Amino acid sequence: MFAPLSIPSPDYEWQVFELGQWLRDIGLTWFSWNINIHAYAICILAGIVAAMVFTGYRLKARGADAGLVIDIALWAVPFGIIGGRIFHVITHPNDYFGPDKDLMQIFYIWNGGLAIFGALMLGAVGVWIGCKLSGLRFWTFADALAPALLLAQAFGRLGNWFNHELYGLPTDLPWGLEIESTNSAFPVGLPEGTLFHPTFLYEIIWNLVGVFVLLAIERTWRAGRWKILGRSVPGLVAGAWRFQWGRMLGFYLMWYGLGRSYFESIRIDPSEIFFGIRTNVWAAIFAFLVGLVIVVVQGRRHPGLEPSPYRDGDARDADTDVHSENVYTDADFADNDARKSP
Repeated sequence: MFAPLSIPSPDYEWQVFELGQWLRDIGLTWFSWNINIHAYAICILAGIVAAMVFTGYRLKARGADAGLVIDIALWAVPFGIIGGRIFHVITHPNDYFGPDKDLMQIFYIWNGGLAIFGALMLGAVGVWIGCKLSGLRFWTFADALAPALLLAQAFGRLGNWFNHELYGLPTDLPWGLEIESTNSAFPVGLPEGTLFHPTFLYEIIWNLVGVFVLLAIERTWRAGRWKILGRSVPGLVAGAWRFQWGRMLGFYLMWYGLGRSYFESIRIDPSEIFFGIRTNVWAAIFAFLVGLVIVVVQGRRHPGLEPSPYRDGDARDADTDVHSENVYTDADFADNDARKSP
């Protein structure tokens, strides 16, 4: 018997929507195709759409054409899905390789199994190609995309709930997740009715909070309100540490890596272990370190503002129809600093 406030897992019938059968049930008897739509896929697609809209809005605010997000997504999304699947298969080989395994399961992504770290690595290649073809600066797009990635990942984690996956250690907390004992990942020896940490929900909350945190820090930094002992920090106000040149992406990697390193450590699904630590914990630590390096190195290499969202020499760099009141220069912040000085 589960606790009164525990989180139930959805019925299995919610995992797949039989569109073909539904159309026949409402009278379209001529429709003979059996089309199944998986809830996991719907969540992933919803996350992609939300990220594209959000990124397009942020690109426009930086003086770029919002429609370019579609051109770049045509490269980034397929690369990201392939990278996410490859990373998942590599880190869960026992699920796909062996005498009693079906290798075709590798391609059944609708059953779950897209690793964000693989998606980030190969997806970045797709973004680079898309930016190269569109004339947009890679770092400009990466900074616009960073908070949108957290939003997309929150949608994706909801798909894990529909698939009855991504849960953690047993818990007696009132918000424990209900998992049926017939689940293949249910730990052997635990009694039916055991509750588990809803790590998918923890990550959803962490990602959504991260969206607001990144946007709040970016807005505060842009306005030059960072102070130490009541005095503005000149380097920050003058734009030395503005959230451009990839620094927004760096803080995204640090935020996500920090949270994921903990959530991953309490998961109980099988995974490859290196030096006593799960593969994805190592990946989360690596993501945090990469983010830190990006913030520090890019801050030193590019202390000023981006001259344009487009690469030098691109035709749109000289004459673009997209302008924004949110595009600032170093002089704007220097004036602010002078007015605030006693």
